[in-house]
Amino acid sequence: MNDSSRPPRSLAGLRMDAIAGLTTAAVVIPKAMAYAAIAGLPAEVGLYTAFVPMLVYAALGTSRVLSVSNTSAIAILCAAALAQVVPDRDPEALSSAAATLALLVGAALALASVFRLGFVANFISDPVLTGFKAGVGLIIIVDQLPKLLGVHTDKTNIFRSLVSLAEQVPDISVPTVILSLATLALLFGAERYLPRVPAPLVAVVAGVAASWLIGAQAAGIEIVGEVHAGMPRLAMPDLQLAAALWPAALGIALMSFTETIAAGRAFATRNEPRPQADRELLALGIANVLGSACQAMPAGGGTSQTAVNRQAGATSRVAGVITTSVVVATLAFLSPVISLMPHATLAAVVVGTTLGLISPREFIAIRRVRRIEYRWALVAAVGVIVLGSLEGILVAVVVSLLVLIYHSNRPPVYVLARKPGTNAFRPLSPEHPADETFPGLLMIRTEGRIHFANAERVGDPACGRWCTPRSPWWSFSIAARFPTSSTRPCAC
Repeated sequence: MNDSSRPPRSLAGLRMDAIAGLTTAAVVIPKAMAYAAIAGLPAEVGLYTAFVPMLVYAALGTSRVLSVSNTSAIAILCAAALAQVVPDRDPEALSSAAATLALLVGAALALASVFRLGFVANFISDPVLTGFKAGVGLIIIVDQLPKLLGVHTDKTNIFRSLVSLAEQVPDISVPTVILSLATLALLFGAERYLPRVPAPLVAVVAGVAASWLIGAQAAGIEIVGEVHAGMPRLAMPDLQLAAALWPAALGIALMSFTETIAAGRAFATRNEPRPQADRELLALGIANVLGSACQAMPAGGGTSQTAVNRQAGATSRVAGVITTSVVVATLAFLSPVISLMPHATLAAVVVGTTLGLISPREFIAIRRVRRIEYRWALVAAVGVIVLGSLEGILVAVVVSLLVLIYHSNRPPVYVLARKPGTNAFRPLSPEHPADETFPGLLMIRTEGRIHFANAERVGDPACGRWCTPRSPWWSFSIAARFPTSSTRPCAC
């Protein structure tokens, strides 16, 4: 690491990092347990993931404020992968399979770093990623509905889950529903009126207190149950599952890196170096490999927890070390308390934090800027919902590549006119009606590279964008100013 990327070291900076680390821990700990629940894993696995990978990243990463643990998108991808290899949902087998998955994800990321494949993250466009996350968010919410209602359903695809849930309506647990609604109200109320208060932590504390006061199990409310206290045990992943898990591991590795690099770049200030993509690959790879040896699930950079870390005043990766210290203290001393936590409380935390993935405003903004990108975002969302999360990430990648090919095949072409009294030429526009054109002469400028795949469109103004109702402003004036055969209507 060069000197320019070293975080400032001062007492004031260390104090701010300590405050930020403690604040972030209040958000990370309940979310880590909730995301482990999404994947069907014990709560302590989420804490292991918020411990080892975050600590390793603090030593090797290039972002000063990135908070690395598990995320909702990674959790749902893990859930789909683990369900394929451990259909009976045995807790020990699931933990072993999750560790194997983390090892494969780490190996894929480290190998990508060796081959300097950090640029791959740029192949998933922001609109497509918006659609993917919206689809994942909807799947997560539907997956948590049974826990909010106190029923058990068959977990297959989203449509069968909804049908199974409808069949279980007569068995809904009223106390569980009341607790779920109260937790959701507390979450949204705290976020709305007390934005500086860590709402997930408040919800978890309230849920544990309610469980202890009313005797949750006696009231028919399911609780987390036994949580293994102490540090994670060293364990060897089950390499026999590698053949079945490696396709999912590649998808999770891509999502982990994409989320990580996006969060790292989003929260880097002007006076900080931007995260180095290939170095981030290596840091994430080693974090996942070492995490797999400590029973952690796959990890990546989380946007929401990184935002909390930055807003709380983090100035260096010391804040991440402080966060892991709080996680260690939780594992060592608070396991009996965590065991009282109702499943409904965790599900409410998951739903409350997942709703942010479904952002109609982002879709509206994309539609206003470019409708074709809006359609690609919808395709990515529908792909996740219909095909599933693992197949959905493949859809997202394919759609992003199609978008890239589409834009490469249709470069903008501008008709040029001369600014009166000068030798300056600019695109012909109704805003400058006095710009000069020359009879029989058509001057154009293209953007982007011209190659064999787009040469015909660039050379023929009657093709593609030149004759469509949504063409740029200059397409409507070509036929009037240059009435030649090249501006004929076309059937492209």
